[in-house]
Amino acid sequence: MPRGLDLGTLKASLLAKPGVTEEVPFGPQALVYKVMGKMFALLAWDENPMRVSLKCDPDRAEELRKVFPSMCGAPYFSKRHWNAVPLDGSVPQVEVLGMIDDSYDLVVAGLSRRARDHLATDGDCRTRRR
Repeated sequence: MPRGLDLGTLKASLLAKPGVTEEVPFGPQALVYKVMGKMFALLAWDENPMRVSLKCDPDRAEELRKVFPSMCGAPYFSKRHWNAVPLDGSVPQVEVLGMIDDSYDLVVAGLSRRARDHLATDGDCRTRRR
């Protein structure tokens, strides 16, 4: 089975997005990534294998779970809106990075217009792959 994403690459990808912060509200074993105070990813970096929980459109979440049986509803989150993605190589890196983009985009879309405008003018806006 191919090797999964390493911690450094994953953290860099999450933190590269505009307005993102890394926090540890649940303890040091779970890194939480937020945009404008709203969570879009939780990285269980201390697990073996590592796992990232990501927000997802409910219909897309079901599709992804069918394609990637190692993926399931995220523990402690709405199983309808959050997927737990193991970082053991069972889900290709390009797919994981795309799911991160989608999670971020979903959360940004739910922000107020004022918050989105602030994010867009923060000087760190970039075009993301869709």
